[in-house]
Amino acid sequence: QVHLAESGGGLVQTGGSLRLSCAASGKTFNIKQMGWYRQAPGKQRELVANIRNGGSTRYGDSAKGRFTISRDNAENTMYLQMNDLKPEDTADYYCAAWHVTQSYFASPSIWGQGTQVIVSS
Repeated sequence: QVHLAESGGGLVQTGGSLRLSCAASGKTFNIKQMGWYRQAPGKQRELVANIRNGGSTRYGDSAKGRFTISRDNAENTMYLQMNDLKPEDTADYYCAAWHVTQSYFASPSIWGQGTQVIVSS
């Protein structure tokens, strides 16, 4: 079993920065990729960024150039550094992980509980 716990959400002004953390516990050796998703009210859940165990990354269009995903494998913790935040970044942010049995093309099977980010105008 793998458990994911997000933290670091909160209220920030436009143009500010925020860093989200996701701590993985349990059988973390069964994770081959982790990522961040977000969902705003009335909108579909979207991929923000993901990172493979080897460190390769992928970003959604809204995140590229402003957000940076990273992972500390020794601590089993993933981060999302968000800079130049905009009101449209307001959403619930979810940590997710792909089990080693999954295809990279599949939806992640392991999810955290979410952390709220509010960017004021």
